Amino acid sequence: MYELYSYFRSSAAYRVRIALGLKGLDFKLTPVHLLKHGGEQHSAEYRRINPEGLVPTLVDGETVLTQSLAIIEYLDEMHGPRTLLPDDPLSRARVRALALQVACDIHPLNNLRVLRWLAHEMQVEKDMRDTWYRHWIAVGFDALEASLQSPQTGLCCHGDAPGLADCCLIPQVYNASRYEMELSAWPTIARIAEHCNSLPAFRAAKPEAQPDAE
Repeated sequence: MYELYSYFRSSAAYRVRIALGLKGLDFKLTPVHLLKHGGEQHSAEYRRINPEGLVPTLVDGETVLTQSLAIIEYLDEMHGPRTLLPDDPLSRARVRALALQVACDIHPLNNLRVLRWLAHEMQVEKDMRDTWYRHWIAVGFDALEASLQSPQTGLCCHGDAPGLADCCLIPQVYNASRYEMELSAWPTIARIAEHCNSLPAFRAAKPEAQPDAE
């Protein structure tokens, strides 16, 4: 059985929980609290598992995997048939591009360690940090909404079955909702999120459904 080191509010860990659910895979969840005790991800014990000191980490026997998108592709390739990425190269490139718009262009600017740096090192007040957070989500969602105006978009980001891009999108939508962002400016994103969140794998992966949820 896989072991997933996760934090309930981590967007990256949330992506992997969705993928595990979509693939129908059992796993043991080991919480790593990113705030308590100075951040459990910084402990020497956890750093031996993941030198980056980040979540998620997926352990498969003697194999340790990091980085959410790499983990998701590994799961898809190991447990066929492949369902999270399309078979044809062009469609596969589109799905990866959509996923990376979230994982590389939106999420890193609003990552917990960035927000903590702004708060503690730069002394940025909370209202300004919240403005920063909302700004970069809005910039990213504007671009993503435009990218989704394609006949290849269906009920999900690509076609009617959820895949890698949806695994990335839904946690980012969740974060936007936490910051009270109205999704009406991005109707395609809102529609896809509503559909995906009705599916069992997405419901089971929600932060509030996790054993370490607060």
